[in-house]
Order: sequence, then structure tokens, then C-alpha cells
Amino acid sequence: MSQRITALQSRDLRFPTSDFAHGSDAMNPDPDYSAATAVLLTDDDTLTGHGMTFTIGRGNEICVQAIRAFERLVVGRYLDEIESDLGAFWRSLAGDSQLRWLGPEKGVIHLATAAVVNAVWDLLARRAGKPLWKYMADMSPEAVVRAVDFRHISDAVSPEAAREFLEAQSAGRSQREAELVRDGYPAYVTSAGWLGYDEATIRRLCREAITAGWTHFKIKVGRDSASDFERCRVVREEIGPDRYLMIDANQVWDVDEAIEAMKPLAAFNPLWIEEPTSPDDVLGHARIAEAVHPIGVATGEHCQNRVIVKQLLQARGVDFLQIDGCRLGGVNEIIATLLLAAHFDIPICPHAGGVGLCQHVQHFSAFDYIAVSGKLESRIIEFADHLHEHFVTPLEVRDGRYRLPTTPGLGVEFRTESIDRYSYPDGPEWRARIRG
Repeated sequence: MSQRITALQSRDLRFPTSDFAHGSDAMNPDPDYSAATAVLLTDDDTLTGHGMTFTIGRGNEICVQAIRAFERLVVGRYLDEIESDLGAFWRSLAGDSQLRWLGPEKGVIHLATAAVVNAVWDLLARRAGKPLWKYMADMSPEAVVRAVDFRHISDAVSPEAAREFLEAQSAGRSQREAELVRDGYPAYVTSAGWLGYDEATIRRLCREAITAGWTHFKIKVGRDSASDFERCRVVREEIGPDRYLMIDANQVWDVDEAIEAMKPLAAFNPLWIEEPTSPDDVLGHARIAEAVHPIGVATGEHCQNRVIVKQLLQARGVDFLQIDGCRLGGVNEIIATLLLAAHFDIPICPHAGGVGLCQHVQHFSAFDYIAVSGKLESRIIEFADHLHEHFVTPLEVRDGRYRLPTTPGLGVEFRTESIDRYSYPDGPEWRARIRG
């Protein structure tokens, strides 16, 4: 008999990363990386599902409440019923007649959607005994298409076109999978370049990263033009002319300001400028992309849904599309975005600068290469070396590459000790700070 979901639980976990300026950027100088968890219990005591969404501290409790609001939509459902039509399941959550009013398909309610949806996919992959990337890669083209809500994007990619595209990619799946299992998936490192780090720290971290095999480095800019220039100079000096430099403004500039700011920074040959302006300004991104070429524009971590992604691609406002495993509405909408990017031949370079995000995107990039785009050129996953020790499933990155996980599921189950210590506001880590 099919397992049935019996409960949905959520916790507020916060980690004091602001103590060391980890994650700091032009818009967010003091983030405390946080997770609002979604845990699904079933009538099988050995089977649970784990999802989460990512925030940077204050307001994380709102995400917890939003996750709990989905309880009536998932508790009591059978996994066989969900798995038989994953698209219908997604629409039942994202399209709920009352909850969607709080979005629709954007904001806190969409972050909560991602947490719950991903917890369900984690359940299905665990039940199948497969890591999520393998569970997804083993789906037939028809099943993949059935998982996607094509509303509002069928003018760019129709279900029929998507199915034909996926079927054409089927022939090389096994070879591409074997390649990733053998070699891993290429990545870039962000941890050397947070905006709050001083020059000595940046130089030390760059050198350590080079020793560890990294060839792609991202740093934060956007404080002021003189500081941006100096930070780029320092990193380029450390990594040399042949390694790749990417820069990230975290939305701090207006459109014209972004274009002007990039003129002096072009001297350091950056591969891309990330989030140069508001993530909602599709036409602004298009103007910037045209003006800064051949420097690329990368964005997507704050794209609130597949519709904004579609518009960015249609307007040629992005050269590298970054997806976030918790910002879009879970695995179903991630698949929609991968199909859009493949249709427009734009490389996927996921965002993973936050607790749990690396764990998410390794699965999505692997699935993209194996089953969707079939390409590795210009594709890299972000890696930020923070807080991975809090997860039950280890994350493995060696020589600048993600090594594909083998443990069943998504891999975002938190360790019991971490939940006990960092729960907000009652965990001992926060009780001491609040009282102090």
C-alpha cells in the first residue's frame, strides 16, 4: 500500500554568520544564514521528507508560518497519487485559491511552496532509494513534461516542444551520467570574496582556494567605485590572468549606474557581472547586457518564478542564468526553468551562496546535463564553504568540482544537534545572545 503523509513540521533555524561577515554583500552587510525547514512524516516510520527555504535572518519566522499554511494541502495525501501526476500536485499547492493571493507565485508564500514541494520530491527519491538527481534523470521525457506547469510560458516552450527536445537528448543520457559520476560537475568559489572581508583575508582565501584546485572566483562589489576597483585588482593579482573572475553587485545599482560602474572594472576581464540591478527589471538587464558586452550578465537567484525567467531570456537580458533551489517554487518550477534555458541556449549557473543551497543545486545541474541541455560548456555551480557540517548527508567538493551525491533524497536534512542548538529563539546559541 502507498505511504501516506501524516504530518508537516517546520522549524526556524538561524546561524550567526554575521559574526564573521560571511555572506556579506552590498545589499546585505550582516546576514545570519537561516533556514525555514519543512519535514514531512508518513505512516512509514522509516520514511520522512525534508525541504527548506533560505533566508538571512529576520523574517525567517514568517517563512515557517507560511510553510505550516500548506498543511491542509499535503497531509493525508498518498505518495503514489502524487507521483502519478507531479504537475497536478504542484498546481494544487501553487494554485491554491486562497494561498496564491499572497503571491501569486512570488514572495514568502512561494519560498514556502519550494520548501514543501522539495520535501515531497525528497520523499519520492528516498522511497526509490535514489539521490534526487538520479531519480529525476531516470524519469521518462513524458513524466518530466507532466511535472511542469506550462501556464504563462507555453508561448516560449510548449509541452510538445519540450517532450521532443527531451526525447532527442535521451540517446546520450547514460554516457553523460557516467561522465559526471567519474569527473564531477565544475564549480566556482564565492567564499573568498565576501564584501566584509579585508584585503589580507581575501588574499589568504584566494591562495588557499588555488591550492585546493579552484579556477573560478567570484567576489562582491557595489560599495563604491574605488573599493570595487581595488577589490578586483587584489583578486586578479592573486589568481593571475588565466583563472576566471566573476563579480556580483547584488542588485545595488540603477541601470545607468551599473553601465558606468562596469567601465573601469572591465580592465580586470570579468566573466560576468551578477545581479547588476533589480531582479524584476527585465528591460534594464537587457540594456546592461548590450552595454557591457562582451562581459556577460548573470542573474536569476531572485527571479521569483518561471515567467520572469522567460522574459529575461526573451529580452536577451541574461547570458548566464542562475537558478535558486528555494526561490523558485521547488523542483517542478526548476524543471520548467531548465527547459526554458535549454530552448534559448543559455547556460545554467546556479546560485548557492547560502545555507543548504549547495545541497540543492548539485542535483539540478546534474539533471540538466544528463537529461535536458546535454551541455557543460560555460556551466558552473556556485560553492560557498559555510555550514555544510550541519547536514546529515555530507557534501563533497574536490578540485573545484562537485562530486555527485549517492545518498537517497535531496540531502537537506539537518542534524539533530544542529536543530537543537540553532533553533530560534529557544536554542542555546540564541538564548545566550538574546539575553546578553
